[in-house]
Amino acid sequence: MRLSEGDRVCVIGGGPAGSFAALHLLKAARKLGLKLEVLIFEPRNFSNPGPGGCNSCAGILSSRLLEGLESLGLSLPHELIQAELTTYALHLDDVVVQLEQPDPQRKIISVYRGAGPRLSAGEPIASFDKYLLEQAILRGAKHIPSRVRKVVWEEKPVVHTARDRISADLLVLATGVNSRPPMSPEFGYQPPKTVIMAQDEMLTPDKWSPTEVGVFFRDPPGLIFGALIPKGRYLNISLLGSGFNKDTIRDFLELHDLDLKKFSSFSSLCGCTPRIAVSPARRYYGSRWVAVGDAAVTRLYKDGIGSAFLTAKIAMQVAVQDGISSQAFNKGYLPHCRRVARDNFFGRMLFQMWNLTLNNRTLTRIWRLTMEEELSIPPEKRMNMRLLWGLFTGDEQYRDLFRLILSLKSMRAVMRGLQTGISRRFE
Repeated sequence: MRLSEGDRVCVIGGGPAGSFAALHLLKAARKLGLKLEVLIFEPRNFSNPGPGGCNSCAGILSSRLLEGLESLGLSLPHELIQAELTTYALHLDDVVVQLEQPDPQRKIISVYRGAGPRLSAGEPIASFDKYLLEQAILRGAKHIPSRVRKVVWEEKPVVHTARDRISADLLVLATGVNSRPPMSPEFGYQPPKTVIMAQDEMLTPDKWSPTEVGVFFRDPPGLIFGALIPKGRYLNISLLGSGFNKDTIRDFLELHDLDLKKFSSFSSLCGCTPRIAVSPARRYYGSRWVAVGDAAVTRLYKDGIGSAFLTAKIAMQVAVQDGISSQAFNKGYLPHCRRVARDNFFGRMLFQMWNLTLNNRTLTRIWRLTMEEELSIPPEKRMNMRLLWGLFTGDEQYRDLFRLILSLKSMRAVMRGLQTGISRRFE
């Protein structure tokens, strides 16, 4: 079961996962001289400010993703880049630990997925998602600005919109986890488990560094971590945890005393509570269909856009080179998705270890002293800072970070911090 000349591929969802799928598919087909009809179904207009044109995401692009874009021949226009992030400031009690970028060559940037906050002033901001969709169209895809109501199986997947009924030789599900999947029960698709984020935007305070992300913990109850991310003239507030409501953002700012220290006042410019995936989907491929991005599997908490790039790349390479049967996806696509899920296992352990450190005064003190000790050595040798940078930026695989924390160099750094703490105690 293989794609043939003139076959139709329907991509449901025009966010990064859907646009990446179209771009990778068209690139792989072009190499084989195969012409395909690629339709991207996306009802939203990413030129609109606020939730109506946004995919509700913190919008941080890792260096791995930026390298991936280059492999597709994509170079981000300057107006898309809101900030280049070089420092993560970890706020813990009354101490701030500055994590500097371990490798200046590995850039991390912030973008807007839509056209900026709902109550933004001035011209709409350049949209990353709009850019990707336009690039897919320039390379041969066709945008269908309609919502898919349902997909049924009639010897092939059949896409139903309000007006049309379109059969697909291959269907790509790229709806993420904040839209209802339109797949009918016969496909067997079950979406991933999710947790809720709380997000908002505000004007950037005068004293806030345009390259620094602030990271906060503990409060309000249920918070896993919170981040304040510079995006040009705005500051994005992203909180991950459970039990959030419409007052969570304001509670977060007040509990961390941010209103008093940095801001004269807080004025919400947008506000949303999107879901993020924390497990793989179940039954996310079959004959003539495959899910990519968050709708299939994504990295835990971080670099979801980078995961969308890789899942789309591998799924489309399998479709063009190996076939579109369930067996082809099982052989070529499933192993990658399992690797992501295994990597997330290490990510959960790392975050649990971090929470254990935060909840134990002795461990917290050792950690702080270890960070202080590392400031006296070259940045490339700061193992524990590299660990935390990778954990909070998503710029390294979790399993690599887990190996790092068990390495001799890391252990020696911790021991030095412990020895420093003991010596200070008896001074």
